[in-house]
Amino acid sequence: MSEIEREAMEYDVVIVGGGPAGLSAAIRLKQLDPELSVVLLEKGSEVGAHILSGAVLDPCGLDALIPDWKEKGAPVTVPVKKDNFYILGEEGKVRIPNWPMPSLMDNHGKYIVSMGNVCRWMAEQGEELGVEIFPGMACSELVYGDNGEVKGVVAGVFGLEPDGSYGPNTEPGMELHGKYVFLAEGVRGSLSKEVIAKYDLSKGKEPQKFGLGMKEIWEIDPAKHREGTVTHTMGWPLGSNAGGGSFIYHLDNNQVYVGFVVHLNYKNPHLYPYMEFQRFKHHPMVADLLAGGKRVAYGARAISEGGYQSMPKMVAPGVALLGCSVGMVNVPRIKGNHNAMLSGKAAAEAAYAAIKADRAGDELTDYETEVRDGAIGKDLKPVRNVKPMWSKWGMAPSLALGGLDMWTNSLLGFSFFGTLGHGKTDAEATGKASDFTPIEYPKPDGKLSFDRLTNVSYSFTNHEESQPAHLKLKDPAVPLKNLATYAGPSQRYCPAGVYEFVEKDGDKQFVINFQNCVHCKTCDIKDPAQNINWTVPQGGDGPNYPNM
Repeated sequence: MSEIEREAMEYDVVIVGGGPAGLSAAIRLKQLDPELSVVLLEKGSEVGAHILSGAVLDPCGLDALIPDWKEKGAPVTVPVKKDNFYILGEEGKVRIPNWPMPSLMDNHGKYIVSMGNVCRWMAEQGEELGVEIFPGMACSELVYGDNGEVKGVVAGVFGLEPDGSYGPNTEPGMELHGKYVFLAEGVRGSLSKEVIAKYDLSKGKEPQKFGLGMKEIWEIDPAKHREGTVTHTMGWPLGSNAGGGSFIYHLDNNQVYVGFVVHLNYKNPHLYPYMEFQRFKHHPMVADLLAGGKRVAYGARAISEGGYQSMPKMVAPGVALLGCSVGMVNVPRIKGNHNAMLSGKAAAEAAYAAIKADRAGDELTDYETEVRDGAIGKDLKPVRNVKPMWSKWGMAPSLALGGLDMWTNSLLGFSFFGTLGHGKTDAEATGKASDFTPIEYPKPDGKLSFDRLTNVSYSFTNHEESQPAHLKLKDPAVPLKNLATYAGPSQRYCPAGVYEFVEKDGDKQFVINFQNCVHCKTCDIKDPAQNINWTVPQGGDGPNYPNM
């Protein structure tokens, strides 16, 4: 709000987001020039509080950024020892051997990690170099310069009135200005979304595609624990209803990460991704592993899956998009953290060169060139057709054709298929309820499977209830129209139970329980009418993930 007077602070580079991309950029800037002033703003209560990832980490990003990370005590200590891939039926499984898979799919030499803890460690490295890191500081607005360039952000607004207005107890926040602003907000960040729209950065690109990743941490029977074992599955319970699959990673201390991904381009609006995850755990292979164990944490996060052809232009005057703000996940490898780190490093090097040349507020074109032509592009381009194949032709054909395409790309440098498009957005892919049969889901048993609100309590989510809802409806009438046409999919696609339809005085009403929100952004992506706009709540609110 331009009429609000705020104090402004000047920096060389302002970074929004304390994930692997933002932290890598901050560290690299200070490595290049300790005199550069660098500030990093993180909306979570601490760095790592909002980080959720699988994760099997390819250490190439860390190797490039901090070559002596082992000596410095990085929490990257569980190497992958065994790699399994299964196609599941309701009762059985078929193992896909490793030998026909392209070498890029091999997880040996990779590490099972908590990316939350890796980011906490990276923040320590940054602070030792002199990076100013401020957690609990949500960035709610961009600040534009006289020539239309991005020159900063507004951060630290607290105590808004319930209607969103400024009251007597509102803290108006501060403006943080930089020669360059890096947006490293992760998937579907609100400021990145604004920049992409304002500067038309997606022009000529394929639409971005997404998945919803849900994850639980389990402590299991030590007799069943196999440290360093990585298992991925496809097939049951999703079948033909949706693309997706699972991951089971055995880390240390008898803990296992159990995760499930549903591609958000599913058509049947009756699909309930959270319940598909809960049903998955009742497969005999998974149920046997988890029996006698206990779930200790839960969370959910959207994943960018569009790949190489969906990456928007990454730079505009004064601003650069990093990591998942662009979408750098290698879908078949189920990895993106290494590319996020490499993107942060590349953006830092481009900004450093620009600042040394007395530039400011222009486009860091060298950054974009490095991403598309360097290590990140070389990682993403060979696998660019895997996701559109799956979307167009289903699991079995895409396994065969995608494997062939990855082999020809990696060995011969070309694809028989060229570059396939994605077509519709995930929101547009949603079909009408009348065209599909409702899906019956078994009731959670409280041992292996859990109701949604109980599980949300294991995300340790908290929002100040007096603040305005950070989930904004463009048109309050649309949810009831969605109920009539699409059976109200928001009450199912949200993995945190934020949205519900309640009966009041004989009428249906749409209720937003924003206190439950785990900041996954699925609603912003999947709502058929694109009527829900996810914005940041006040700083420090949201999930408080321990070891995700």
